[in-house]
Amino acid sequence: MRKVKEALRLKFSCGLSVSGIARSLCVARSTVSEYLSRADSAGISWPLPDDIDDDALERLVFPVFSSDPSLTRPRPDFSEVHKELKRKGVTLLLLWQEYKAVHPSGYQYTQFCNLYREWKGHLDLPMRFNHKAGEKLFVDYCGPTLPVVNRTTGEVREAQIFVGVLGASSYTFTEATWTQTLPDWTGSHVRAFSYFGGVTEIVVPDNLASGVSKACRYEPDINPTYQDLAAHYGLAVIPARVRKPRDKAKAEAGVLLVERWILAKLRHRTFFSLDDLNAAIGELREALNDRPFQKQPGSRRSLFEKLDKPALGPLPSSPYQYGDWKKAKLNIDYHVAVLDHYYSVPYRLVRQTLDIRFTSTTVEIYHKGKRVASHLRSRCKGAHTTIKAHMPKSHQRHLQWTPVRIISWAEKTGTATADLVAAIMARRPHPEQGFRSCLGIMRLSKVYGDERLEAACQRALFIKAFSYKSIRSILKTRLDQQALPEKPKQQGPIDHPNVRGSHYYH
Repeated sequence: MRKVKEALRLKFSCGLSVSGIARSLCVARSTVSEYLSRADSAGISWPLPDDIDDDALERLVFPVFSSDPSLTRPRPDFSEVHKELKRKGVTLLLLWQEYKAVHPSGYQYTQFCNLYREWKGHLDLPMRFNHKAGEKLFVDYCGPTLPVVNRTTGEVREAQIFVGVLGASSYTFTEATWTQTLPDWTGSHVRAFSYFGGVTEIVVPDNLASGVSKACRYEPDINPTYQDLAAHYGLAVIPARVRKPRDKAKAEAGVLLVERWILAKLRHRTFFSLDDLNAAIGELREALNDRPFQKQPGSRRSLFEKLDKPALGPLPSSPYQYGDWKKAKLNIDYHVAVLDHYYSVPYRLVRQTLDIRFTSTTVEIYHKGKRVASHLRSRCKGAHTTIKAHMPKSHQRHLQWTPVRIISWAEKTGTATADLVAAIMARRPHPEQGFRSCLGIMRLSKVYGDERLEAACQRALFIKAFSYKSIRSILKTRLDQQALPEKPKQQGPIDHPNVRGSHYYH
């Protein structure tokens, strides 16, 4: 359902064509057409109402399907289609409409276009793109890097060079970052949009791992975080095809210009910080954008002011904040782990698979596309952040998992195991916060057996080690097979002539 909703957003919010949506979502055009057709038949509008979750959307878009016998469809004369397309104003849509008027049972528009492109697939003619103003931003990294020297240690670290080029004006943004990883990749996009003062309709990246999580010639898949950035800015991401450099010719040309007019000029300079390097890059970047064209009047900046700048979409009220995504299955203690800290989720979602987005300040938890919990980010490892509204009103409603039930289960292993489990839950603000540790301890019996687990729990109680990691360490080091040390005997008062005793001071 994620791709169905993204297709609706790109269609109605971004105004993309079926082909553009298909390339952005990395699915077939026929699939996008079917999504939009089914949504239209179901009367679905955009944005979606708040009461429609993924299940409800699936029932509306994909009702029970009843197939009809396929009809015999006459094949168009594509040689005639190819000839007609050379006439001014003639489009594939017009030719398809004329074809359908003669053959009502013929191919639908998407399949008509696919068959035509397949027919002329033997032709490999380069096409000169005429980019619309404000439509596309081409992004890539330069191959060469620039060294940055640590002034204290002398260590040399290579900085990566990000390049973004607008399609219509070739107005260029470039900066240095430490890596090409997802945080730096998305951060460069944010700073590029801020530099341009607006947002394009489409971003065309290469199949970089930071932006495309599955680099495949036919079905690349956009990274969820990168798609989140696209939704924040209201744009579409359409990756260039693998080994198709003409798809991103602007980026290739922009990278070449940056290498020649910026990196080459900085090759003899030494930089001691990334800020110093970006300051030098910024000066040469402005000179590059002001440099006059050789074969046409004006410069990149003048074309930007005339073409791209008026056509760019507005920036959102706040810049995109980087966030990672992960999936997790909600444990019986109704908490999910994010970087070793535990955050509560409504207990009704126990055993459900959740989507988690976490930034430097917040943790947001989603179930079937709806946010069900939000927390401030905590750096305390092993601790719990619990909202009381997420807790069950009675333990019986909590899928019958109660402290009493867990202690009864532990008693099947032995009394020491039961005492340890009870002590762990008693030491937590809420007993449920100890469920995860208790279950982990009892599962150790599958590896080491009940007898050894009981002995390990006896030793843990003796040394007051109330944690799963302590029990596992005892079992791994076989301390459970050693006798417990004897407790020191309490001695009475010392009887010695030099000891005066309490009566002396009365």
